[in-house]
Amino acid sequence: MENPKSEIQNRKLPVIAIVGRPNVGKSALFNRIAKRKIAIVHEESGVTRDKISAPAEWMGRDFLLVDTGGIAQERGKKIADTITAEMRKQSESAICEAAALVFVVDASVGITPLDEEVAREIRKSGKRVVLAVNKVDSDSREASVADFARLGFPDVFPISAAHGRRVDELLDALIQFLPPEETDASTPDAPPSTPLHIAIVGKPNVGKSSLVNALVKTERVIVTAIPGTTRDSVDVPFVLKHGKTERNSALIDTAGIRPVGRVRDSVEVFSVMRSENSIERCDIALLVLDATLGVTAQDKRVGGKITEAHKGCVVVVNKWDLMKGTERAQQIYERRVRHDLFFLNYAPVVFASAKDTQGLSRLAAAILLVDKQMDASVQTAVLNRALEESVASYLPPQRYGKHLRVFYGNQIGSRPPTFLVFVNDPSLLAPHYERYLCDQLRKKCGFDSVPVKLIFRGR
Repeated sequence: MENPKSEIQNRKLPVIAIVGRPNVGKSALFNRIAKRKIAIVHEESGVTRDKISAPAEWMGRDFLLVDTGGIAQERGKKIADTITAEMRKQSESAICEAAALVFVVDASVGITPLDEEVAREIRKSGKRVVLAVNKVDSDSREASVADFARLGFPDVFPISAAHGRRVDELLDALIQFLPPEETDASTPDAPPSTPLHIAIVGKPNVGKSSLVNALVKTERVIVTAIPGTTRDSVDVPFVLKHGKTERNSALIDTAGIRPVGRVRDSVEVFSVMRSENSIERCDIALLVLDATLGVTAQDKRVGGKITEAHKGCVVVVNKWDLMKGTERAQQIYERRVRHDLFFLNYAPVVFASAKDTQGLSRLAAAILLVDKQMDASVQTAVLNRALEESVASYLPPQRYGKHLRVFYGNQIGSRPPTFLVFVNDPSLLAPHYERYLCDQLRKKCGFDSVPVKLIFRGR
């Protein structure tokens, strides 16, 4: 196995990887140790595909926990083979990165030929291995654990990932295999430690995973031409760079968000839910469009979720290399995008090709611009002058026979920039006039690339 350059190693936390064949409970164990429901757990085999990582801690020792998609046999249909081969690559990469491995097997099934194949693979790595015999839910089942000794690993622990049974003993053994802690992992020139969370969202097969790999400059997530390849929301840490600016970041690769009526099964329901939750927990969303299709109804629905969450946004027109368009064609295309996504009129539009890395520098610049404006503040005097000018240019329409009167405002928050505006009666505010005031404050106060949030209160 090659030892690929990895962004995980750059984080300076020792890595513990969970490996095994599909459907033995690796994701349940991952969630149990991470103490969060991160990986999708489902009875269907092969639900996890990409490497999923999360920082974890046991007895004061920090480490990075990695869940893998399972080393599966490459047999069957062509579509299954394509994804299975990529899952195998991801698992092998995780083994190379790890300081210690948890090899998970299923006590309810016993040793299978595929378990033996996985055992041979991980023995080649030379890494320290703890064998976790999962689904031992009671003392009566522990008798079957002795059979697994023939896999050749001395450290064997009967556990139940679902119930947490004896997982603490497993962790006690694992942390003994980790290298000594580094006393000072920081460097004087390191970028800020609080990461910028960037969710890459859109409908299936627009190139979201390809964009992740292009930005981090490694094959971090599985890419195929098969819609729906990505299932979990995968966090990928990296440093976003543009010019002399560096920003600690985490890309969140998400499953494609389909219309509700086209969601095929319960696994996809979980995937879509995770994608929508990723919008809620991100700082900036990259809405990825397919240049060959234009803005579709589903793109508008995903864009609407970004707007509702008041998140910063960059619209990425991917696959622009297929259009062979001129600068003039770009301008026409952008006008069409802004017309169709009028509710995201503040979002920068970047034309890119994840396949040949076109436009990535412009994308990095746009992300950093949005990040800066999401944190920006405006002086109260400047804000109130902008409110006065806006109201003078366009008087509030009458409602219920009365006029809205705007007195003054002040900024009360950021991410997004949030303003408290005092008026005579908030019930007189028409929705279109609120949108007008938001647009005016963006233009006049330096928030042209981010959403602003107005809260109206009676004086």
